[in-house]
Amino acid sequence: MGRKEHIRLEILQAIFLFIQDEILGMKWLNTVIGNLLDGLGLNSTSRFGGSIQFFMYDVIKITVLLCLLIFIISYIQSYFPPERSKKILGQFRGIGANIISALLGTVTPFCSCSSIPLFIGFTSAGLPLGVTFSFLISSPMVDLGSLVLLMSIFGARVAVAYVMIGLVVAVLGGMCIERLHMEKYVEEFVKNADSVNIEATTLTKKERIAYAKEQVIGTFKKVFPYILVGVGIGAVIHNWIPEQWIETVLGGRNPFGVILATLVGVPMYADIFGTIPIAEALLAKGAQLGTILAFMMAVTTLSLPSMILLKKAVKPKLLALFIGICTIGIMIVGYMFNLFHTVLL
Repeated sequence: MGRKEHIRLEILQAIFLFIQDEILGMKWLNTVIGNLLDGLGLNSTSRFGGSIQFFMYDVIKITVLLCLLIFIISYIQSYFPPERSKKILGQFRGIGANIISALLGTVTPFCSCSSIPLFIGFTSAGLPLGVTFSFLISSPMVDLGSLVLLMSIFGARVAVAYVMIGLVVAVLGGMCIERLHMEKYVEEFVKNADSVNIEATTLTKKERIAYAKEQVIGTFKKVFPYILVGVGIGAVIHNWIPEQWIETVLGGRNPFGVILATLVGVPMYADIFGTIPIAEALLAKGAQLGTILAFMMAVTTLSLPSMILLKKAVKPKLLALFIGICTIGIMIVGYMFNLFHTVLL
């Protein structure tokens, strides 16, 4: 590599780090808040002051990114109403259908509970069961918002790896369910539901912007309480729980850390925006990357409220299979990330 190419590469790396740290990560905001607290006589290096700084910084950062991302994603989503999504999925067969279904999940609702009505609609429209399950797994676990938010905390390599492996889990999970021919375990009301194929209304640019604004307000109201809880938990972990405790339970010395994190995450209900501050604090305290990501995947994909909703649409055997496939997939992903912990960070 010549000198000019080396200088060009260094400049590109500096620009990328600036975008990651100062624009997405908003580290300048953390400095401003720390200086503000110090100016008010509250030592930001103390446990209490550090907790306040962590809380204010993460709430503001995640809220700003949340609103911006929801607006952008909702604007994109306005081009993919349920009717159009059904038509797109109906054009593919085999693994291609699972891949497209998983990709469509990245531009649809932000949590598993809001994904289930779409899953029911797709199933009642006659789409293959495995294809609809690929969508159901992908939608809460992987979205464009998670890519940007993860990038702001863990860096681009972790964010891209998380999204790619999440899509693989969704595709393979849907294919497993398809191969086992579980259609008879779908409740009758789902099979017999009327599927109204209405052509998607062509929206004007102004209407798409109005739709995106509505989604920002609606999603913010629903998600913000989880952000506050998640950041609050993160602040406690970051400043009050000894590092040795986290390393012992979720660090490399505990081979069962991934299993524990997955099982702890399942009963919780949150989305990617509520789990990221907890993940950020755990990482700073010495928890392994794969263990943290397993926790995040379990919370967003297998939350107890969403499983209760899904139980109304499918019979216990199919529900148990779905939970089993997702749980095993999440654990495998967790251990894989732990193997490459030092490479990715």
